[in-house]
Amino acid sequence: MTDEDRSPEDEFQELLRSLMNGGGAIDPEQLKRLSGIEIDPAMLQNIMRTLQGAFSGDGEIDWNSAQTQALHIANKDGHAIDTAAKVEFEQAFSLAALWLSEATSVPELTTAPRAITRGQWVEATLPVWRELAEPVATSIADALTQAIDQQTPEEMRAAIAGAGKLMRSVGGSLFAAQLGHVVGRLSLEVLSGGDVGIPVMPDAEAAILPQNFADFGRDLDVNEEQLALYLATRELAHARLFRHARWLRLHVISQVTGFARGIHVDTDALEELASRFNPSEPEELREALQSGALLPQHSEEQVAALTRLENLLATIEGWVDVVTADATLRLPEAYKIAEAVRRRRAVGGPAERAMASLVGLELRPRRLREAAAMWRHVTGAVGQAERDRLWDYPDLMPTAADIDDPSALVARLQAPAPEPDAMDDALAQLLAEGQEPTAAPEGDAADAAESDDDADDDRPEDPKPV
Repeated sequence: MTDEDRSPEDEFQELLRSLMNGGGAIDPEQLKRLSGIEIDPAMLQNIMRTLQGAFSGDGEIDWNSAQTQALHIANKDGHAIDTAAKVEFEQAFSLAALWLSEATSVPELTTAPRAITRGQWVEATLPVWRELAEPVATSIADALTQAIDQQTPEEMRAAIAGAGKLMRSVGGSLFAAQLGHVVGRLSLEVLSGGDVGIPVMPDAEAAILPQNFADFGRDLDVNEEQLALYLATRELAHARLFRHARWLRLHVISQVTGFARGIHVDTDALEELASRFNPSEPEELREALQSGALLPQHSEEQVAALTRLENLLATIEGWVDVVTADATLRLPEAYKIAEAVRRRRAVGGPAERAMASLVGLELRPRRLREAAAMWRHVTGAVGQAERDRLWDYPDLMPTAADIDDPSALVARLQAPAPEPDAMDDALAQLLAEGQEPTAAPEGDAADAAESDDDADDDRPEDPKPV
């Protein structure tokens, strides 16, 4: 039978057999004939490699596809960092560090900030993106397995016999590939390591992407040197905060993953998709993942969790805004740059919106201006050192109520220390007694030493060995 004589059903059966047997590479032209639509062969080949890995694997999600896809997008039009750009940002970070030390008591970084490429940003941040997305990927993969098992027609069960549990990998791996696509697109937009508001860089490192910086500056009518100094100062402030408050990184990540674990897949939408799902045509599933069509509206618990997360992000970025503004007072165009950065964070780029659709979460500090006003009020009332002490422990950090009413927070900070009660006095006395010296007076000490010497003289000699 020639290729022209084959029906789509024959093509489909051959495709499934090849996938389940872990066969060689599948010709994209075969899929074009099967689907009857025009698909980019290179993209389709990548999808088919993902599917083949899913069918030949052990049922786990293949996260390597996320890195492959993200690096492909990041490096496609990525530029290496030339010497001039490297020197420019080294100087900007150096001066920004001096200015920042005047504006905050939070100590400097121990790791030197650096300029990085888009590909380096992907490699550095992808572990965090995977951690944030994994609960959603697992939920979708498990739900897809169950829905496909229920929706598979009887006449097709023989064709997919033995591959039921591996369908989980199909959905999960497609999700991973889609995550890689979104992270890759993000690498084209982000300006720095802390640009998305959460600690995605390892160990709170500070970094700037010169290529994206150039794209951002091209659209602004500001001095490039001032822009570099402002962004370097902001990036250092963000990184310093997360390094100083070691608990903060885990606090933010746990809130995001906790929200993600509460996401449940829209089973009605998924069952409808599963009823017509064809492993050889994963494009529809990919589009459903990208659009967020499989994620239902937030529950009341998730709305509350999202509100807490937004307040947390606003509190963090509000502090960064105030400290950066104080540190860059010497820059004539600092206010203009700050407004551009705020608008950019409030709106977000296409890739950030795609991430929101994929994991059901927008990383937007919606109350950024209110939080910044709170930190400004606190700074004016109690000074830098007392303000920055609020990051020392989780229970000291301002709450949403403090953003609403900064005066209450200031009143707590300015309140005199409570008078010690009887229990405090007793404890202080006990501690003081425990620290008092117990040495005897000199005369008694001499007598004691002499007595010890006499005792030594009275001890019998050690027996001689036989």
